[in-house]
Amino acid sequence: MAYSHMDFLRLALDEARKCTPSPTAFCVGCVITATYPPNSSKSTILSRGYSRELPGNTHAEANALAKARSLTQDELAALFPDAPRPIDIDTLLTHADIYTTMEPCSVRTSGLAPCADAVIAARIKRCFIGVGEPDDFVKCEGAQKLKDAGVEVIWLDGLEKECLEVARMGREQ
Repeated sequence: MAYSHMDFLRLALDEARKCTPSPTAFCVGCVITATYPPNSSKSTILSRGYSRELPGNTHAEANALAKARSLTQDELAALFPDAPRPIDIDTLLTHADIYTTMEPCSVRTSGLAPCADAVIAARIKRCFIGVGEPDDFVKCEGAQKLKDAGVEVIWLDGLEKECLEVARMGREQ
C-alpha cells in the first residue's frame, strides 16, 4: 500500500495520542520515513515517536531520531532490502522525511536541545508539519530555523484542528 503525506501525518497523530498528557507540555507525534536506496519509489517508515516516550522530558522528533539511530543492521536490512550493505543510518537520514503533528521546537525551557536543531543535524531533507506551535509556552521559530538551514518545510492542510486538540490533551482549553 502506498501512503500519502496525509497518511503519514495521521500516523503521527496516532503516536501523539499515546502521550501522557501534561499541563506544561504539548502531546506531539512524529513519523520518519525514508526512500532508499535513492532510486526507490517507496517511502518506508523508519521510526515513530511521541512526546515523553523515552526518559528525560523528551520530544517526539528527538525520540523518533533516537529510535532510528538505535536500529541494528539486520533491522535496517529488513526495512530496506534493496539497499547496499552495510546501511549507514546517517546516509539514510539524508534521504528521509519527517512528519510531525506540531512545528519542531526552536527553544526548550528545560535546557535540552531543540528538535529543530536535531532535524537539521540529522540532515533530513523535508519536514511535513500538521500545525504551528502556538505561543502557549514559548515563541517557536522552528519552521523558520529549518528553512534557514536548507530543510524544505511543508505545511500540510486539513488536520490543524485535530493536531492542536491532541497537542493540548489533558489541559483546560
